[in-house]
Amino acid sequence: MGSATSEAALRPRAGSLPAPKLVAWLICAGPMVWLGYAVAVEIRAPGSLLGADPGEAVVLYLGEWGIRMLLLALAITPLRRRLAWPALARWRRLTGLFAFSYLALHLLAYLWFLAGFDWRAIVEDLTERAYITVGAAGLLALLPLALTSTRGWQRRLGRRWRKLHRLVFAAAGLGLLHLLWLTKDGYGEVLAYGAVYLLLMGERLDHWRRTHA
Repeated sequence: MGSATSEAALRPRAGSLPAPKLVAWLICAGPMVWLGYAVAVEIRAPGSLLGADPGEAVVLYLGEWGIRMLLLALAITPLRRRLAWPALARWRRLTGLFAFSYLALHLLAYLWFLAGFDWRAIVEDLTERAYITVGAAGLLALLPLALTSTRGWQRRLGRRWRKLHRLVFAAAGLGLLHLLWLTKDGYGEVLAYGAVYLLLMGERLDHWRRTHA
């Protein structure tokens, strides 16, 4: 009885937002808040925060934060295992949805600021520029994951849900390839992201080997 009472006391009330989840929301939403502030300042004082080409700056900013959030989402399961911290699993869906949101906004910003919603130019970019092709493929791979991220879909799909959500590994790899081919100089950041990705994939491979030994 005492144990049940203590667990009930620790359980958040209906409608409340637990402190760790609030921290996760603040971390994930922080870059978007800053971008909103930068755009507001840019409207009043052009060239102040987003440089000479604000549209391109917004596109790049959203894409970079999309990749970062995606890597963060991929890091949660390895960190949960290595730190023996099960509560981290609660952050996985949140960070994954934020990653998809940043990348979807990255696509929207490209369509708006760089392509001007010129569908002929967009089709040419998709067919003639490899970095745009792989970037679009990566985002397309994330779409079914975002749509089936709820517990309801997890119950409906059963074991197939895990198999479907393994697409995130391919999506992250395509996103990094998109960034690599897009980068013209200064590859340090791309190499850092790639190293993190390989480290996370290596941890998963090591875990698979140990559990199937």
